[in-house]
Amino acid sequence: MKRFVEGDDRKQVALLPECVDDYIGQDNPVRVIDAFVDELDLAELGFNGSTPALTGRPSYHPGVMLKIYIYGYLNRIPSSRRLERECQRNVELMWLTGRLAPDFKTIADFRRDSGAAIRNVCRRFVELCRGLKLLSSDMVAIDGSKFKASNTRDSNYTASKIDKRQKQIEESVQRYLDLIESADRTSPTGFDVKTVRLYEKIAVLRQQMRELKQIGRQLEKQRDKQLSLTDPDARSMATSGRGSGIVGYNVQAAVDTKHHLIVEHEVTNVGNDHGQLSKMAISAKRAMGRSKLKVVADRGYFSGPEIRACDLNDISAYVPRPLTSASRKKGLFTKTDFIYIAKSDTYRCPAGERAIHRFTTVEHDLNLRVYWPSACPRCHLKERCSPSDYRRIRRWEHENALEVMQRRLDRKRDAMTIRRSTVEHVFGVIGTLKHWMGPAHFLTRTLRRVSTEMSFQVLAYNLKRVMNILGVQGTLKAMKMVES
Repeated sequence: MKRFVEGDDRKQVALLPECVDDYIGQDNPVRVIDAFVDELDLAELGFNGSTPALTGRPSYHPGVMLKIYIYGYLNRIPSSRRLERECQRNVELMWLTGRLAPDFKTIADFRRDSGAAIRNVCRRFVELCRGLKLLSSDMVAIDGSKFKASNTRDSNYTASKIDKRQKQIEESVQRYLDLIESADRTSPTGFDVKTVRLYEKIAVLRQQMRELKQIGRQLEKQRDKQLSLTDPDARSMATSGRGSGIVGYNVQAAVDTKHHLIVEHEVTNVGNDHGQLSKMAISAKRAMGRSKLKVVADRGYFSGPEIRACDLNDISAYVPRPLTSASRKKGLFTKTDFIYIAKSDTYRCPAGERAIHRFTTVEHDLNLRVYWPSACPRCHLKERCSPSDYRRIRRWEHENALEVMQRRLDRKRDAMTIRRSTVEHVFGVIGTLKHWMGPAHFLTRTLRRVSTEMSFQVLAYNLKRVMNILGVQGTLKAMKMVES
């Protein structure tokens, strides 16, 4: 076929065969993977098999297996079976592994057995980014996102789900019994095919009822009164959509505000972010090697003890207070309308009266001081204040930490804009990581293995971000300078 670009004859023998390295360009990301893994002290990181055994069949070096997985997650190939096929046909993987092609079971076992070491590799890359001066910002944004587990909603049970399903079965059984009774009255020959089929359906439903009772007994032994049959650690969690939810995990991430690198992450099966702020902030501060740090997060992270824990660790938190009070909607004064006077330890109400300290109580493990004015019964603003005889104001013993944070937040009006532009880069409406992971986010099961899988995703994300910032050649040169 003339006038077309023609390929080589498949049966043509080349006198000087090309080496595999000729197929890999100097700007190919696999060169960064190769250089990064080769510089790691795998034994120190916790990988087994770094030193070969004296007897038995030779094993694959953990560095080879690690390169395969990093390449796989960087190119959205997390499946061990797909990685096995890629090792046999993908030129980049042939170059990376020296034409080794482990079977899928060997690949999967490496991820299963090396969870702690893989998480250490992820942390080691963050340390490398710190050495490359890419974590120069003094602020991180913290956010969480729900990821689907390998467990359907139908395989997740709570007490309310079991009760609802049992009622549905009872209604179906009664409906079938009514149909059988109607058929007996109308059929002159007794049992017909339809009646037999109805009895079979009733038998199936009664078997389901027995299974539900057994699941209910297992559910009573669960600490959080929730049971997942496929992935025992997965939990049902509400999402932002009204009336929606998933069975999965809550992934927490602390993201650098300058280069959008994930400096710290953690996988939890707790469905809210309420108690995650200080733990993630302290871990991010340690990972960035800073003496002080600023942290921005959304309202879901607001917690007095968590914010105070940040202050005690030289971390300045920027977290808006949630709008949970119904008083404003009812046209009543809220707590913000009462001004605290620290010198006299009193509040000044909207009517100008003093609310003095009356007693101290404990609610939700917090020590609260309770105040109210003596003039409440005869106050001209009482209708706008409280239907009770006295308007009580509760103050946490460390409320000053929240007031200092609010003043800090008022001065930095773009804090929430910075938060959105930072964490949305990672999670987003159609999150980068979720897009990479596909419809079924996690392939593995249990919290420990899911954490390992997430570490690979975070490592791949950070690796791609660094290559986008510095370029492949720039990354290789910078890595050599840091290592030397």
